[in-house]
Amino acid sequence: MQANRTDIRSLSIENLCSTLSKSNFPAYRSKQIKNWARKIDVKSFEQMSNLPKDLVSYLETNFSLNKSKIISHQKSSDNTVKYAIQLYDGLVIESVLIPSNDRLTACVSSQVGCSLDCSFCATSLLKRMRNLEYYEIFDQIMLLNKEANKIFDSSITNIVFMGMGEPLLNYKNVIESINQITSNIGIGISNRKITLSTSGISKMIKKMADDNVKFNLAVSLHSALEKTRNNIMPFSKSFPLKDLIESLDYWYKKTKRKITFEYLIWKEINDDFDHINALVKICKRIPSKVNLIEYNSTDNPKFESANAKWLNNYLNVLKDNKIPVSVRKSRGKDIDAACGQLANKH
Repeated sequence: MQANRTDIRSLSIENLCSTLSKSNFPAYRSKQIKNWARKIDVKSFEQMSNLPKDLVSYLETNFSLNKSKIISHQKSSDNTVKYAIQLYDGLVIESVLIPSNDRLTACVSSQVGCSLDCSFCATSLLKRMRNLEYYEIFDQIMLLNKEANKIFDSSITNIVFMGMGEPLLNYKNVIESINQITSNIGIGISNRKITLSTSGISKMIKKMADDNVKFNLAVSLHSALEKTRNNIMPFSKSFPLKDLIESLDYWYKKTKRKITFEYLIWKEINDDFDHINALVKICKRIPSKVNLIEYNSTDNPKFESANAKWLNNYLNVLKDNKIPVSVRKSRGKDIDAACGQLANKH
């Protein structure tokens, strides 16, 4: 580990060009170095075979190439594969490959741990250690894509930022990673196949709309009643539902793209018609669809999946009100499926 040295990938092409010139290396080498540095299997400057030895020696002395690596994985009986990925400083994040029909979805992390305090989430048991750099998110996806081709004989078709961390609290790095992964240096995936899931950071949702991002937006809602939401997601006291709804209204007016509401149903928490009607009210105001999610237990006795009849009640009322709704079955139940559980082991 060369943690005291600057990772070569943190330099812009312009800065790298200028740095090389000051040491009497030709500017065109900067592009070659950048191209090598992006390759997931290139872990040292010595592997950059078209660079002269004196430049390789200079890079080894002054910079690092801090690549991530997979340190463990678990495969479920439903073919979901969960990975623990170690970063250069020894910290661990987790990622998941989820095959379904003609899709192969990568669920990726944006932070080590999380600074939010959602009571039902295993990641909230891990304090936020730091943000991921854009190239660490890029590495994560490239590692997953390599695994996807090896295990499923297919590249990743969809990406969801639903792993560890709150993506909008690491906005700059998340956006840059998406820019790179959708380009020809990444896997060339379309922005339309990428979804960013947020717990509801209102001002950042507005910023995304102003920045004219092209990917999809999902919101972990779980309750459209303020009191319940504050109880299960205490941080939301700083982001009132009124502000969240206003920001989502702004998003739709600017982008003309529907929001997906992610929604878990728990016994004696949101399994009643007051909660159903509150959800309908929001969906009627903001063009959206609802994704009802089967809960993966985190061993917190406070949270237990609601009776199946309440899932049906939600489905029926939403459909009666012409609101698009789907049910996402829990994946990887026989492994550490809930986000944060595998990383906790490391």
